[in-house]
Amino acid sequence: MRRKFEDALKSVSPSDRPGSKAQEAIRQIGKLFHLEDQWEKLPPEERYEKRLEQSKPLAEAFFEWLGTLRILPKSIMGKAIHYALDQRAWLMNVYLDGRTELSNNRAENAVRPFAVGRKNWLFCNTVSGAKASSIVYSIIETAKANGLKPFEYLEFLLETMPNTTTGRIDKLLPWGVDVPVRCRMPIDRG
Repeated sequence: MRRKFEDALKSVSPSDRPGSKAQEAIRQIGKLFHLEDQWEKLPPEERYEKRLEQSKPLAEAFFEWLGTLRILPKSIMGKAIHYALDQRAWLMNVYLDGRTELSNNRAENAVRPFAVGRKNWLFCNTVSGAKASSIVYSIIETAKANGLKPFEYLEFLLETMPNTTTGRIDKLLPWGVDVPVRCRMPIDRG
């Protein structure tokens, strides 16, 4: 959502940017991110409480303010407002759990290689080949997201899966008890 308001701000002439509605939207969103930065090290339960007390009222006021604006709907700012209001319910889900993140940057960064990889999959000779590539890619990205070394984890799975019963598959998942230490990335203590 913030990116859409940043695009709207870019569409405003530089002399009109200070005090513009797009600038104000970015300022209000920035307050939410500033609070999140302060709470980054808190346990999820405390972050949840802080969000309900301090951040949620700001977010609700932001959406109410957006609803009062009269902007041409087809303008870049109008589209940003429409998007924000249309996605309000989903955007407010961050206030349901202290483990959620205000930004979706982590998710976007996780799927970016997939978007780049799609170009390479155009050259898969068969549907089965494309499906196999996507499965392997999914395993690799899941391993990375869970602090595992992708090559070692994939090697472990390929060596272990043929001799594993269906009931033991859960233990081979990235958080499973059977994943060997050699698959885990070292923890940076610095």
